[in-house]
Amino acid sequence: MTMHGTLSILPLKVSELRFAARGTELIKGISFSLGAGTRTVIMGPNGAGKSLTLRLCHGLLKPSGGIVGWAGPDASGAVKRHAMVFQRPVMLRRTARANLIHALSVAGVPRTDRKARADAALDYFGLTDLAERPARLLSGGEQQRLAIARAWALKPQVLFLDEPTSALDPAATKAIEEMIETIHADGVKIVMTTHDLGQARRLADDVLFLHNGRLLEQSPAETFFAEPKTEEARAFIRGELLW
Repeated sequence: MTMHGTLSILPLKVSELRFAARGTELIKGISFSLGAGTRTVIMGPNGAGKSLTLRLCHGLLKPSGGIVGWAGPDASGAVKRHAMVFQRPVMLRRTARANLIHALSVAGVPRTDRKARADAALDYFGLTDLAERPARLLSGGEQQRLAIARAWALKPQVLFLDEPTSALDPAATKAIEEMIETIHADGVKIVMTTHDLGQARRLADDVLFLHNGRLLEQSPAETFFAEPKTEEARAFIRGELLW
């Protein structure tokens, strides 16, 4: 069971996952299992396949091979129970509150509940002052906070975050990390990508390390940073370029 009283869609079991584009295999048979209760950080150099892995797990892309499997008796409906926030969030030409209400509408939330759910999300994350402002005129940090609040309003069991602070200043990054901690404390499974080693050390409970479309390591964060098993991971932690 989850905090919302429904059966959990976790663990997420990925088996021999592959993805090819224009004749090039970009994800090369990776397998892993993710359970509830931890913040999983996917790391690796540019081009490792981090964002592709998130999109494949979220169902935005169809695998060329392998399986993305969710648990539960109604696994086919699992997509309604996970949400994703992108590196550069898409904002509609409407107010911040209306962006949340639209997302709730698309998700099938009854019309009578949408405004209250949207306002609750804005209030929960301290964004009420932005409610009537045009979302596209918000700063980058404000847009990302709104995007995360919009995802949280959907009451997901799993939240995928793709480089959520990559283009933000330290103050905005701190605000986003605090949101992530809050959502994690609510019982939502966090799966995120980051290129920021400091952020991964602060947030990760476990780490998946990808390189050239392959999963080289999966381990508790403390183990990964103290005793990485592969030379590629050791070089990455040292800040060296990987090709």
